Amino acid sequence: MPSAPPPPAPDGPLAVQPCVGAVVLDDAGRLLLVRRRNAPGRGLWSVPGGRVEPGESLPAAVAREVREETGLTVRVGEEVGRLTIPGDGVVYDVADFACTLVDPGARPVPGDDADAVVFADAAALQRLDCTPRLLETLRGWGALPG
Repeated sequence: MPSAPPPPAPDGPLAVQPCVGAVVLDDAGRLLLVRRRNAPGRGLWSVPGGRVEPGESLPAAVAREVREETGLTVRVGEEVGRLTIPGDGVVYDVADFACTLVDPGARPVPGDDADAVVFADAAALQRLDCTPRLLETLRGWGALPG
């Protein structure tokens, strides 16, 4: 498990924690989502992802997070977008990447920070309780299933 981000300097800027997310669509165009087991966002649905470990590249972090949270292996493609999320004493700098499944027939299994995992089509996405601004952000990047 990665170490906690360093505390901000007194009266100085907040520490920045690099993070990644995976935008994985299956052959049916459904989006891979995990229900978060831990804070932040406990109980909410989001794309697989998390903190980048020291010395780890962003693509390596994406592949690791997907594997840890869903058991799936992905090929990491292009960055689809980036956002910052304020946290408690830290700012999360999140880069989301388009990913494809190495084995399209593989079934996801929740693990690590996920207590459930699903491939969701556009209708299912509207019914799920997702992390704040997830759907709006992905829609803005053109990364949501049709």
